[in-house]
Amino acid sequence: MLEEFKKFALRGNVVDLAVGVIIGAAFGAIVTSLVQDVIMPIIGAVTGGLDFSNYYVALSSKVTPGLSYGDAKKLGAVVGYGQFLTLAVNFAIVAFVLFMVIRAMNKLKTKEEAKPEPVAEVPADVKLLAEIRDLLAARPKV
Repeated sequence: MLEEFKKFALRGNVVDLAVGVIIGAAFGAIVTSLVQDVIMPIIGAVTGGLDFSNYYVALSSKVTPGLSYGDAKKLGAVVGYGQFLTLAVNFAIVAFVLFMVIRAMNKLKTKEEAKPEPVAEVPADVKLLAEIRDLLAARPKV
C-alpha cells in the first residue's frame, strides 16, 4: 500500500497540480492586495474619498449608522455590498490576467506549430522517372 501511495503522490500530474495550487494561492494574495491596497483606494479617491469596504445595508435595528462594516457585523445582520464590489473587482482582475497569460501561451503555441515542416523525401518511383527523363533529354538526337 505504501508503494502504491508513493507512485500516486509522485505521479507527474499530482505534482503539477500541487505546484499550480500553491502558485495560485500566492497569486490570489497578490491580486487581493493589489485590489484592496492600490485599486480600491484610487477608485475611492476618484469618487470623493469613498471606502467601498465599509458599504453595507443594516438588516438589524441594533446596527447604528456610521459604524465600520466589521463593527456592524458584530452587532447584527448586514449586507456588505462594498465587500462584494471589492471581490468582484478582484475577480475581474484575476480573470483578465489569466486571459492575458493564456493568450500569450496560445501565441507561443501557434508560433511553434507554424514552423516549417521538413521537406518530405521524394518517393523512389518519382526519382526513377526523373532519372529516365534526364537520360532521354541528354541522348543525342537522331
